[in-house]
Amino acid sequence: MTIQIPAPIHRSVPEQVSFDRRELGAILSLYGRMVAAGEWRDYGISCLRDKAVFSIFRRTAETPLYRIEKSPRLRNRQGQYSVITMDGQILKRGHDLPTVLRVLERKLIRAVT
Repeated sequence: MTIQIPAPIHRSVPEQVSFDRRELGAILSLYGRMVAAGEWRDYGISCLRDKAVFSIFRRTAETPLYRIEKSPRLRNRQGQYSVITMDGQILKRGHDLPTVLRVLERKLIRAVT
């Protein structure tokens, strides 16, 4: 009697999550305006296995002021995009990146006026 073992199913799981061109365009547009206002000075991008993170710094040697995260596994729940403060508080979460980034746009308006 021969036992047949089924072949493993290979799913196309990405090795890392990253921001696409449209997403980066929206983030860098906001980042450029905040740099021009003197609020932000540096950024870092991390592409991990389960999420992509855009970290925003006031100074290079500090912890990030904000993190913009893309977590595709949350796509069908609260939304894959979120803005998180340096102490871990989630300011906004949603399915549409420009809508989520508006929470930081309000901070730009307060900084300019």
